[in-house]
Amino acid sequence: MTYQDIFTTELERKKRNGARLVDVREHEEYMAGHIPGATNLPLSELIGRADEIEPTTILICASGNRSSQAAAYLVSQGKTGVMNLSGGTAAWSREGRDLNRGEQP
Repeated sequence: MTYQDIFTTELERKKRNGARLVDVREHEEYMAGHIPGATNLPLSELIGRADEIEPTTILICASGNRSSQAAAYLVSQGKTGVMNLSGGTAAWSREGRDLNRGEQP
């Protein structure tokens, strides 16, 4: 079992189809700018909160590195449908896409 890497161009379609967005950066990083619709679950808390990850979840971080670590961990715990946003919020904003700032909805 493995996770799937996706690109920013796929994120909106997957989100429309029900994928959940989870940003695994620390709270301060998340507050500074996150992809609209993403909730915050820091990598440092993931081990104790892995049960909160549903199938069809896209994990996000700044570059795709921490989110790929989170995805690998979740897959090792038997989670399915986990995806990693390749390039993270950096790729998202490089494409001119907006980031939300502040608390999650």
